[in-house]
Amino acid sequence: MDLWERARAFAGEAAKRSQELSAEAAKRSSALVSETAKKSKEIFSETASKSREIAAEATKQADLLAGQIKHLASDLPVPSIPPIPVIPPIPSAAPPEPDAAELQRYGITEDLREFVKGMTISTFRDFPLQDEPEVSDVPTVSNVRQDLNQWQARHATLVLSAVKEISKFRYELCPRYMKERKFWRVYFLLVNSYVSPFEKKYFEELKMKADEEKKESQKEASQASQATTAEPNDTKVPSKTSSTNPEHDLDVFLLGDLGSDDEGPDAGDDGLDDDFDKIDAASGLESDDDDKNQAAGKAEDAKQ
Repeated sequence: MDLWERARAFAGEAAKRSQELSAEAAKRSSALVSETAKKSKEIFSETASKSREIAAEATKQADLLAGQIKHLASDLPVPSIPPIPVIPPIPSAAPPEPDAAELQRYGITEDLREFVKGMTISTFRDFPLQDEPEVSDVPTVSNVRQDLNQWQARHATLVLSAVKEISKFRYELCPRYMKERKFWRVYFLLVNSYVSPFEKKYFEELKMKADEEKKESQKEASQASQATTAEPNDTKVPSKTSSTNPEHDLDVFLLGDLGSDDEGPDAGDDGLDDDFDKIDAASGLESDDDDKNQAAGKAEDAKQ
């Protein structure tokens, strides 16, 4: 019994003590909250005051800097900015349209156009022509195979741009139903009677032009050869009468000038001189002094 009473007394004392502690904690907490709020209010008020001061100082400095910039800008000349030119749009790089003269030269006439209008895809697809094996890889330039000759290649290029039916047939047939090579073989067989005169005339003109250029080059070469070979022949043998030797002049007077024009053409003088030299060297006749003495004696007789 005493134990129970003591337990109750202890529990009551603990509850009372707990109430006192709770009240004390609440009181202290309230005081702390109140102190914190007061401190926060003071800090906020001080922060706001500092912020206003900083903002006012920044505004003042900004106004001062703006005034300086405005003063400096008023002293500098303002450059005039030229207007930006308007850039015209770049035209699309469309291929130039062939003129009527070129179309006529390559056989694209109204008769050909009318004939092509009567063709269909079956005209090409059902044409009785066997596919030939490809012997080599033939390059394709401007959508036209280069196994065609020069005139046919240009005709094919022009007809693709000028006659829309052919362009349509080629697009639908190649390479699904036939090869490019067969398509153009069938085409040129179909239109042979329309284009063959123009093709023949084209190659005849090329042949005539090549012949004229060949003749002109041969003529220029001949003229150049004649100009190099036709140089003046200044290698004539000087006349013996022009000698400054008086004894030789006396011999010429008595025996005659073997190098004169009356004796014959200049071309023979060298031969005569060579013959006399050979005779003198072979026979070993008299010396030059004896010849001179004989010539002087003859001269004296002639004077008497």
